[in-house]
Amino acid sequence: MENFRKVRTSEEESPLPFPDLPPDVVEMKVKEGSKIRNLMNFAMAQMELKGSRQIVFSGCGRAVTKTITCVEIMKRKLGGLHQVTKVRYKTLLEVWENQDPLAGSPAQNLTVHKNVPSICILLSRDPLDPNQTGYQPPEPRHGPGTQLGDAEDTSSSSTKGLKRPLPPPQEELLTKKMQVQVPDSPRGLGTTDRQPDHHH
Repeated sequence: MENFRKVRTSEEESPLPFPDLPPDVVEMKVKEGSKIRNLMNFAMAQMELKGSRQIVFSGCGRAVTKTITCVEIMKRKLGGLHQVTKVRYKTLLEVWENQDPLAGSPAQNLTVHKNVPSICILLSRDPLDPNQTGYQPPEPRHGPGTQLGDAEDTSSSSTKGLKRPLPPPQEELLTKKMQVQVPDSPRGLGTTDRQPDHHH
């Protein structure tokens, strides 16, 4: 395979797995190399300037996590969005070309079919059928007035404050455990190197 180079990748075009979508719904196809900021600028413009009611984010393979990130950002920015998530498998066709064919033989192409997980997430300002699989209701929004928000921030930060002092004892436990294992492990040096950190 070392003489082969991937020439192109194409994915099967498949219809979106949501019933009753408007024909002009925007599908944001998230690729592994896509810049989240660019995707979000475009998607937010669709929802805010063009007044779209629904938008679909889709991505497959390594782009799945990026797709989910985009959806979470949009939910945070717009709020009140209904969501349906569908996970399926997509077939990618990869065409590999032999870079170094034997003298006199024609260049060979290999086509590889790859099944990769694919995610499609529909976000909608309008209510969706809550009984369909993958449905998530909008996160509850607090009533008008910012006091709730402020109170939340302080309470969450104070709980964070309470939680913060807890980790060190566990770390110490871990280092003690590591010390016990030092004789067996060739990495004993590494653990002793790290101990001084805990004394200051």
